[in-house]
Amino acid sequence: MSSVGAHLRELRTQRGVSLEEISRSTRVLTQYLLALETDRYEALPAPVFTKGFIRAYCQALGVPPDESLAIYEGRPGGGTDVKPAAHEPRPAAQPAPVSEAAAKRREAAENRTRGAVLAGFVLLVVLGVALFAVTLWLHPAPAPLEGGRAAEPQAAPPVPAPPPVEAPRPVPAPAAPAPPVGAPSVEARAEMVGVTSPYRLIARTSEATWMRVRTEDGRTSEENIPAGETREWVSNRPFVLTIGNAGGVALELNGRSVPRLGPSGAVIDRLVLPSDAR
Repeated sequence: MSSVGAHLRELRTQRGVSLEEISRSTRVLTQYLLALETDRYEALPAPVFTKGFIRAYCQALGVPPDESLAIYEGRPGGGTDVKPAAHEPRPAAQPAPVSEAAAKRREAAENRTRGAVLAGFVLLVVLGVALFAVTLWLHPAPAPLEGGRAAEPQAAPPVPAPPPVEAPRPVPAPAAPAPPVGAPSVEARAEMVGVTSPYRLIARTSEATWMRVRTEDGRTSEENIPAGETREWVSNRPFVLTIGNAGGVALELNGRSVPRLGPSGAVIDRLVLPSDAR
């Protein structure tokens, strides 16, 4: 009987099917199918894949694959009792005898390799010791004291603090002009409004309070005074006050408490103290 390639080609020719159609149906490359039909087993992959190609080939033609596989494997009922020469197991290659000169060269090469490795290891050890010595030289250990305790590192000298910035000196108020000849003195003018000395106003805050105070010479001091602070003004004429939080400040005029001006948050505008001096 013919070979498996001729057998498959005869089946395909009888059914009028081309190799390209079988390749599309089985998804096997056309070059493998052509090698199978021409019995070129050296162009095929391993036998297990070749058997798969034969099964797919027969299934595409609609014939059982048993006869074709039997022909390929050389089983009884097939066309030959011998397997294809391309798939016969090859004897294991025997190692070539090594000559004495080659053995000596190999041994010398191994000795050189071991020597290079040993030299590299020694070099690494030397470099490590040198690095350790340099580290000790750059960072010596603190010398121990008599009691066995290590000397504590000296503290860095303190950095001198910057000189304090002097606050700007207040500009003295211009002196009041001297009264004309024959005019009453300051004490006499104070007696005219019912006091025996210039007006002295003290403000004590229990809450943050904004205040504006105008004195005799028309100068105005304006400030947002925090809680718990005390302010004092002196004038020969009545004060004119504007207060942003009447309940947060207690006033004292010439040692006498001024009655409560109002609740917290109340605004007092242009309050004259003493009020009988208007």
